[in-house]
Amino acid sequence: MSTERQLAEQARAWPFEEARKIIARLGGADVSKTPAKGYVLFETGYGPSGLPHIGTFGEVVRTTMVRQAFRRLSDIPTRLFCFSDDMDGLRKVPDNVPNKEMLAANLGKPLTAVPDPFSNEYPSFGAANNARLRAFLDSFGFDYEFQSGTDWYKSGRFDPMLRAMLHHYDQIQALMLPTLGEERQQTYSIFLPICRKTGRVLQVPVVKTDADAGTIVYRDEDGSLVETPVTGGNVKLQWKADWAGRWYALGVDYEMYGKDLIPSAELSARIVKILGGRPPEGFNYELFLDQEGKKISKSKGNGLSVEEWLRYAPPESLSLYMHQQPRRAKRLYFDVIPRAVDEYLSLVEKLPNEDPAKALENPAWHIHDGKAPEHHAGGVSFAMLLNLAGVAHTDDKNVLWQYLRRYVPGATQQNAPYLDRLLTNAVAYYVDFVKAHKKFRLPTPTERAALTDLADTLRRISDNATAEFIQNEVYEAGKRHFAQAELRQWFKTLYEVLLGSEQGPRMGAFIKLYGRDNVVHLIDRALAGEDLGKAA
Repeated sequence: MSTERQLAEQARAWPFEEARKIIARLGGADVSKTPAKGYVLFETGYGPSGLPHIGTFGEVVRTTMVRQAFRRLSDIPTRLFCFSDDMDGLRKVPDNVPNKEMLAANLGKPLTAVPDPFSNEYPSFGAANNARLRAFLDSFGFDYEFQSGTDWYKSGRFDPMLRAMLHHYDQIQALMLPTLGEERQQTYSIFLPICRKTGRVLQVPVVKTDADAGTIVYRDEDGSLVETPVTGGNVKLQWKADWAGRWYALGVDYEMYGKDLIPSAELSARIVKILGGRPPEGFNYELFLDQEGKKISKSKGNGLSVEEWLRYAPPESLSLYMHQQPRRAKRLYFDVIPRAVDEYLSLVEKLPNEDPAKALENPAWHIHDGKAPEHHAGGVSFAMLLNLAGVAHTDDKNVLWQYLRRYVPGATQQNAPYLDRLLTNAVAYYVDFVKAHKKFRLPTPTERAALTDLADTLRRISDNATAEFIQNEVYEAGKRHFAQAELRQWFKTLYEVLLGSEQGPRMGAFIKLYGRDNVVHLIDRALAGEDLGKAA
């Protein structure tokens, strides 16, 4: 019987494909050696000028999936650094923070030198946003180590890298200048001095370098010449050089980045090679689109936030959406949520009973690190809950739980907390997105005959009949009135007439959930020409 490692070596899921790239980097499966630093390093980067967003989540969860896959292929220790570029200068005042005048007075200063606009709880704006980042990542249970750029610069841990940058200054400048506009070329330097007078991060010309002394001379904003060491936190690197310097100094083995950063990653990789280092293995993912097909922008606020997703769906469904086809542009808007939830519920239900090789291809394996979760929804789908709220004409969870207990015997809000959370999500989604768009219609003559037949059938079957038995009876009722090729229309009829929707759940499961007699009553009302959009 094959071991998990042998199966992982053949697994086709993209996290395993990425993990095998790292194995090859280390010399291959047969000769893989632990790097000199003692571990394989995964990294994600974060700019703390704003609050954590859905892109931050996506990058960390995807990187975590590759890290988990790597652990199945190798015994070499791993670490994940979430690196905050918090020494970056504050370029503009964000729209979604208080005390804008205070922030405006501190433009240009490192984020960790700008006062906290939210409260006096943190020593700086950067520290406040770093705390939010850590709380954000901790809420999802990520295994990571937080790293501060300011700490690396000021503690001297970046000093050897900065000296290497200075030693190769002319070569790196020659690489960077052709990528810039003519005007920017006149003042560009990979080193950004921290002004001793104002504390601001300066973008000014460097007129002299001294690699042996470890210093640069730059022309200050007032025209004076200033000499400063590149070490000890006296300068910061321009971001592409900073990215390369981070890779070089930390020995990063793997990092993801969006498709829009491919040119920047390629430049940073060339800088690392100039320094004598080895760039990390990379993975570029496609960007998310909003409902109009436009790229999601954190500054524009289009698209969907993590907080919004979690109002309507469990976090695992968002992890699934991040796992699926990362190199394909996908819409990230509210209407993708119901399908994502139901796909997750279906996958996680299958996981415990799957063949080990097939389980490695199941996205739920990657979401839960190979461990089937204890939570379950009792076979209830998100679509069923949305339709239940619709036909019951209520957003009262206690009322809806009366139906759930029929479908999942013994379940309560206390002993089935995952199901209760799912119901909370579904009710919120129903109220905000479904309720106003329900459109019921009356049946045609052919449909009336089929619905009458179905109502008579349901009256005859036992109240204890299984969902599968009921589903078969619904199917047979349709066959008695619709040609085989028209059976899809039969189910569409049920959705449109009884549920006010073009799509819906498996009717057998829904009838079991809502109750046989309640569904018969719905059919009778529809046949009588009543408006099912209103409570009886």
